Amino acid sequence: MSTNVLRTADGWWAVRGERAVPVPTKAATTAELIADRAAVREAAASDEPGTPVADLAALSPVTTPCRVVAQMVNYRSHARDSGFTGDIPPAFFRKASGSVSGPGEAIRRPAHVALLDYEVELGLVMGAPLPVGTVVEERDLPSYVAGLVVTDDVSARDVQLTRTQFYESKSYPTFTPTGPYLALLAPEDFEHLLDLRLTLRVNGELRQDRTLADMIVRPARALTLLARFQALDPGDLLLTGTPGGTALKAPPKPVEKLGALLPPAVKWKAFFRSQAKNPRYLHAGDVVTATIATPDGRIDLGEQCTPVSDAG
Repeated sequence: MSTNVLRTADGWWAVRGERAVPVPTKAATTAELIADRAAVREAAASDEPGTPVADLAALSPVTTPCRVVAQMVNYRSHARDSGFTGDIPPAFFRKASGSVSGPGEAIRRPAHVALLDYEVELGLVMGAPLPVGTVVEERDLPSYVAGLVVTDDVSARDVQLTRTQFYESKSYPTFTPTGPYLALLAPEDFEHLLDLRLTLRVNGELRQDRTLADMIVRPARALTLLARFQALDPGDLLLTGTPGGTALKAPPKPVEKLGALLPPAVKWKAFFRSQAKNPRYLHAGDVVTATIATPDGRIDLGEQCTPVSDAG
């Protein structure tokens, strides 16, 4: 069974239901904690009454600096929303690790960003080095992936679309809320990955709701493709794509064909005029909640709850 771990300013905690017990470790980073699994097991099996989880101020269980890599258009429902047809080539992009923030920290919208979007994603936390050239089979996943986290790949769509700039549009501070829990998996837990259901709500309204069965490139294959050119180390984070339901959607085909006839400046002006009327983008005062869990609770990454504010 998986073991949930929570991080606070005071250290690491093994979560047992609604209470948590301190992990007796000197680990300062996620990689060091993963290397000290014995201490996590000791805390999880402890007879201590523990502290209510609700009383703990959770930080991101993924410490930085680290590599943060993300898969692009990796759910069939998201591909449909984005207007893709036919086969979609696997693609990756990097995010700055300075974008990683805690599971309750506010998402801060930069002043120049008008189209702020959300993307709930399952994060894989590496537990062993992944050298360039590694081939990962399904049976190998427990050898490379230590655990899972809830992440939100927050996106500045106006920056992303006008500049085709993924790195900037997804790397502002607080643009990767992570946690609350790092679920450290037992080998048998990997058989249940496709049962994981991702949900995201804005102000209580359900926006995204899919299981990993909707994935196009699943984790073992994704790691193999990534390892063609990118090495990973323990504690690094791979975001595995988002389901459909984001604020941004491709325009209807007739509108898209008409837009292709317009000069770029006119096309973008018309596009942003229409997007400004879309109420699904995030604004100051909104609250985003995201969960990832199996129906039977065998794996439950907890609930991430992040308010949205304007950057000062």
